[in-house]
Formats: sequence, structure tokens, C-alpha cells
Amino acid sequence: MKIGVITFPGSNCDEDTVVAVERVGATAVRLWHKAHDLEGSEIVILPGGFSYGDYLRAGAIARFSPIMQEVVAHAKAGRPVIGICNGFQIACEAGLLPGALLRNASLKFVSDTVRLRVENVDTMFTNRYAKGQVVRIPIAHGDGRYHADADVVARLEGEGQVVFRYVNAAGQQAPDANPNGAINDIAGIVSAEGHVLGLMPHPERALDASLGSADGLPFFESLLARVAA
Repeated sequence: MKIGVITFPGSNCDEDTVVAVERVGATAVRLWHKAHDLEGSEIVILPGGFSYGDYLRAGAIARFSPIMQEVVAHAKAGRPVIGICNGFQIACEAGLLPGALLRNASLKFVSDTVRLRVENVDTMFTNRYAKGQVVRIPIAHGDGRYHADADVVARLEGEGQVVFRYVNAAGQQAPDANPNGAINDIAGIVSAEGHVLGLMPHPERALDASLGSADGLPFFESLLARVAA
């Protein structure tokens, strides 16, 4: 299976993502942002970083990179796309996911490990987790506060599109467990069709317990298993 990992000017998690892809036995295809071909990738990942230095607005310039025409077409054809951190911002800017990622409520960059509750395991990205499972995943962002209009949030909540939510060690929502002020403690969402996912935390940085957590590994295993099936 080929999984394309796009590098934009300013990406800094593309190699981490390549390692994660190869760790689960898939073939990573490195894709440059100026390319016009996904090179047969069955899945596309928009990795974390600071594309174009986050000038204008995080993800706003990367959304116009040439390869994004191919990514949008790939998504419209019902094929999987993942946006991690800056990739989530790009996916929202490109209209692949609803809402936007705003400046953290603290107005500070936050680098930490947070706890997430897995809210929906009936997706191609989360089927190797248990519903309600609490996982530890790193974050590193300054613009991670998910926001959307009230009707959009109600739809996301009502239709099971909220996939990950910030919680405390007891698995409960709490103000001090939310690192950026995201509405409803939302850390990750999936599109209505179920094939585009965006999340602010970095599962590619949680592949081994010796590095602090292996809770990101089932994320990539879920994807590989579902698409292979």
C-alpha cells in the first residue's frame, strides 16, 4: 500500500510521518508540494509543521500549493486524506473539513503531551482503539483552537464526527485538560463521508513507549487494516 506524505516549505513532521507509515508496513511516497501527481498513493497525509511560515494564516497559503488540486480531487473521489496539526489547518482551509483552527486561547505556543478520549471507533482511522479509550499523544501548536459555527458543531456532535476529545487522566472533560480552548474540547474530526480526518495532536510522535507513548500506533494500524480490507 502506498501512502503519500506531502512536504510543504516549513513542514517539520514529514519524516516522522514517513517513519510511522513504514512502521506499519506501508510504502511511504514522499511528495513535494509543487508536484501534480500523487504517484499512485492510496492515502494522502498532510503532515505537521509551519507551512510557508504560517504567514497570512496557518495553512492558508499551503492550500494553494499545486499538489492540493490533486489532494482535493483525491478526497472528492472518496479516498482517504489525513491532516495532522498544520495538515488539519490546511484541510480546513481547503474546504475538506468544516471549521477553522484559531490562535490558542492562551496566545502561547503549547508543546506538551495531552490525553485524548476516542469518541468514535467506527472510522477507518480509529478501528483499532476502544470507544472511550484514553490515549496520550503529543501536541505542538500555536493555532490549535478548533472553532466552528454552532450549527456545524451540533452536526459534528450529533453525527459522530468528533473523533478525539481533550480530557483529563480520568477521561473527563475539564478546563485544565484543554490545551488551546477548542470548542467542546474537540481535538479531531472526520468528514461527513468518513474519509477525511483532521487532528491537532501528533500520533506519528507516539509510536514507542520508550519515547513516552505508543498510543499513536493504532491510528496508523487502523488505517492500514481498513483500507487493505
